[in-house]
Amino acid sequence: QVQLVQSGGGLVQPGGSLKLSCAASGGTFSDINIGWFRQVPGREREFVAHISRDAASLYYADSVRGRFAIFRDNRKKTVDLQMNNLKYEDTAVYFCAGSPRSETYAFGRARQDLYDFWGQGTQVTVSS
Repeated sequence: QVQLVQSGGGLVQPGGSLKLSCAASGGTFSDINIGWFRQVPGREREFVAHISRDAASLYYADSVRGRFAIFRDNRKKTVDLQMNNLKYEDTAVYFCAGSPRSETYAFGRARQDLYDFWGQGTQVTVSS
């Protein structure tokens, strides 16, 4: 069983940067595809980014493409989300999630229901 523990986040001014980390324990991390999602109270959780198990495939939501970057280090069992040029609308609770299933991201969309393991969530607040 894979467990995901998140770190990072916090308060940042518009235009600033933050890095979120997702560290795994248990299981074989190199078999796990990882996605990042975010949720604002009262709204549905939305897709942010996804990285395949071998890092060969990267996908981003249109709203963050060009500003966010997802990385993984299979030796350290971590996936990082580097967030640059943050905007007010990036304020949310961010979650990492994992699954060994390749269909977690297919046909241009992430299937949240197919991610098996979820991190605890971390708050990102963009405010002046």
